[in-house]
Amino acid sequence: MGIEILFFGQLTDSTKCSSLHLEGVGTTDELKEIIFKRFPELASVKFILALNNEIVLENTAIPDNSKLAFMSPFSGG
Repeated sequence: MGIEILFFGQLTDSTKCSSLHLEGVGTTDELKEIIFKRFPELASVKFILALNNEIVLENTAIPDNSKLAFMSPFSGG
């Protein structure tokens, strides 16, 4: 089981990958800590985090088999 992590835009340049699989991650804050240890350059990059297609603005529990996306900020009009 576990979760799937997706990277989009300039974040794929920083991570040198577009996806990865992790196990045993309970919250979005834990996930960010793991990702920042693995990819320290992301700690200084702005991004939007989405959990199962919903933008996450605060620490949120991550259900097993979830998809999380790290996306470059975007604007619309």
